[in-house]
Amino acid sequence: MDTALLKQAAIFADLEDAELDRIGELCKEQRFKSGQTIFKEGAPGNRLFIIAAGEVRVSRQVPGSGEEALAVLKQGACFGEMAVFDRSERSTDAIANTDSTLLTIERSDFEILLDFDRDLAFKVLWSVVRLLSQRLRTTNENLRSFLAMSMF
Repeated sequence: MDTALLKQAAIFADLEDAELDRIGELCKEQRFKSGQTIFKEGAPGNRLFIIAAGEVRVSRQVPGSGEEALAVLKQGACFGEMAVFDRSERSTDAIANTDSTLLTIERSDFEILLDFDRDLAFKVLWSVVRLLSQRLRTTNENLRSFLAMSMF
């Protein structure tokens, strides 16, 4: 497993090479054709994904409007991690925007590793906190912009 790819994923950026090797041991490769659904909103969140090659579109279905693309993620991006950490359903759809190769980590395998290696767990969880804080700030800014524009 190429640890450089794992290091690109925000939640693994703070890990040392030996820790990345342990994460790499959990990874399985999956390939998706362009336009193929990776997961749908409401599906169980039992794994996270890292893009090894290609692009993935994260979107939601808006009643009366169709698909609303929220982001197009590229190589090294990690997605699907929220449902893994909070054991909830998927909050969006994920669709291969191009032919894509993804690394997947099962929630159960990931939880065992985090339970076993508390130092690694500490680093990963702090990275997740920073990532979610960054996403929340972006959402707040987008909401402010939307509200400011809707007043005119």
